[in-house]
Amino acid sequence: MTQRMDYNAATPAGMKALGGVYGHILQCGLPKVLIDLVYLRVSQINGCAYCIDMHSRDLLKEGVSLEKLILVPAWREGGTLFDATERAALAWAETVTLVAETGIPDADYQAVAAVFSPQQLADLTIAIGLMNAYNRMAISFRAVPAAVARALEPA
Repeated sequence: MTQRMDYNAATPAGMKALGGVYGHILQCGLPKVLIDLVYLRVSQINGCAYCIDMHSRDLLKEGVSLEKLILVPAWREGGTLFDATERAALAWAETVTLVAETGIPDADYQAVAAVFSPQQLADLTIAIGLMNAYNRMAISFRAVPAAVARALEPA
């Protein structure tokens, strides 16, 4: 895989603006592991290898078990590995990311609104939108995942 262009260098102000949103999410009060699980799930749906690699590594560093990490794509079948808050956030991440297909049904909104306060839900939705934007940047310009970059390094 070869990167098409360095979008960080091409639009530093634009990427800084996205970074400001990222900074807000880090400080909004939602647990970092929860946000990173959502970022990973959004990236899996979008097929963003760069972000899947990054957020998987982040979750491992945060102490998430390999068993849980492996089951993120099938979280509904993960039993007690995912708590009620994580299940609600992952379901919301899926319906929002797939908005063109889902239209975000009332039942999906009601389920997540029963778990999160209005502010938490708004911030969660901002996080989902942000990761969708980052995925589109990384996929469009072929950002090289860390694992691939390491594999390409001379021995």
